Order: sequence, then structure tokens, then C-alpha cells
Amino acid sequence: MTYTNDQTNTLLSQTFAYLIVEENDHVLTITLNRPEKKNAMNPVMMHEIVYALNYAHYNNDLWAVVIKANGDVFCAGADLKAFAGATDERKSTIPEPRGQVALGDAFVHLHKPCIARVHGNVFAGAHLLVCGCTHVIVSKNVQFSLPEVKRGIWPMQVMASLAPIMSARQLLDYCMRAKSLSAEEAMNRGLATQVVELSELDNAVNALVEEIKALSPAAIRLGLKAWDELKSVDASGQHQFLLGMLQQVLQTEDAAEGLQAFAEKRKPVWKGK
Repeated sequence: MTYTNDQTNTLLSQTFAYLIVEENDHVLTITLNRPEKKNAMNPVMMHEIVYALNYAHYNNDLWAVVIKANGDVFCAGADLKAFAGATDERKSTIPEPRGQVALGDAFVHLHKPCIARVHGNVFAGAHLLVCGCTHVIVSKNVQFSLPEVKRGIWPMQVMASLAPIMSARQLLDYCMRAKSLSAEEAMNRGLATQVVELSELDNAVNALVEEIKALSPAAIRLGLKAWDELKSVDASGQHQFLLGMLQQVLQTEDAAEGLQAFAEKRKPVWKGK
């Protein structure tokens, strides 16, 4: 984690420059709030996103994360002028990160369901956000694009986030030709998980959140942790590793509650522990 548990404990008292962060009924909602710049991410904004994701990682009372955006564009990617040294007057009080901030890694190690509510276009480095989410619900008018090669740049970090989602040929073609994808094309390639009318976007997101909250948050958290860590386990040891993870799940309070509720033919009351 880029931030420690102690650093993130004060999240709800922090002043965010480019995000609106809300916690309600086991859900953390992160709203990108730089609409005048099409939510282009400068270094401070990236730090704030990682800080909020680290907070969700540590907090077992949070069972899901929703990422959405204000303005007409979901996110225009990285703010190249800011990374070249341009400054902004907005004030952020979040702590300094312990090391280099890697947005893609923050999503990988979140270990919580993360839902992107995508109402507007997704450009360039914004793919780090949507690729990092477990679910991406998209308005049918949205387009996805990697225009970097038109500017003499290659989407390096995005390539890593796309690799588990697209085939190699699809990925390389997408990166090198700078063609736009419609919402339906994005879903066919794995970038989106559901495409709906703009008027139905909130209903679709809310329905998915409620469905997830009805299931064991501890089992989901440990399942996502196992999926994350499985990639670094040698093939010969994967089944043994997963058997150990299953033992961890079976020792949770949620597992005991789920089995008891099944025996008593009632709905379980989850604690996320």
C-alpha cells in the first residue's frame, strides 16, 4: 500500500482538491471532480484516488467502491501539462505518499468490488480507472479511445492494465491505431461489463451494489485477495495456496453465519469479518 492504515484513518476529515469522497451504508463513492479539465488527472488527483482506494482496502466495513465523475467526460487521462510542471491552486490535505504512486496497483490490491459508473467518454490514462474496476457500467453513448500515438506517445501503463482484459492482438491494435471504440465494442473486448441507456445508469449501478451487499463481504474480499496473489504463485503450488485461502474463508464470522443461515432457512446477516 502507498499509504499506511494510520494515514488513511483520517480520510473523512481530509480536504480533497479533485475528488468528492462519501461513505454510506458500506459503500465508498469516489467522484472525480475536475470537470473544467475534463477530469484529467494531475499528480495530486492521482494521489487522492490512491489514498481513497487504500482507505477502502484497509476498512473491512466497506463492502464496495463506486467510481463516477462530474462533468461531460468521465476522464481525459493524465494532465500532461501538470506532469510537465504546471501548478493548480486547489488545496489538498491528504498525507504525502510513502513512495511512488502507481494507480493500477492500487486497484489490483484493493480486494473489494469496485464499480465504475461511466457516463462520458474515456480517454488515454482513464483506462487505468476502468480496467482496475471489477465492474464497468457504461452509458451507450460513451466512447473509449487511446489517442497517445497521435502525439508521439505510447500508453505504457495502460497496456499493463489492458493485458488481463484483451487478447494480445486486440490490445496492440487498440494501442497502435488510436481508433475509438463504442460502448458495445468496449463490452465485446472486456472493457465494459454492462451497457445501458444514460437514463438507466444510476439504476443499474445501484442494483449491482445492492446485489453485492447481499453476499458475504468477507468471502468476496478474501476471494479477490486470492485472485491477486495467485498470479505470483508457481503453477505447481496454486491448488495448495488456494486450499489455504479456503481455510481462511471458512474461519470467518461470515462463513459461520452463512452456514447457520442456510441451515435455518433464513437470510444471513453479514458482518464482513
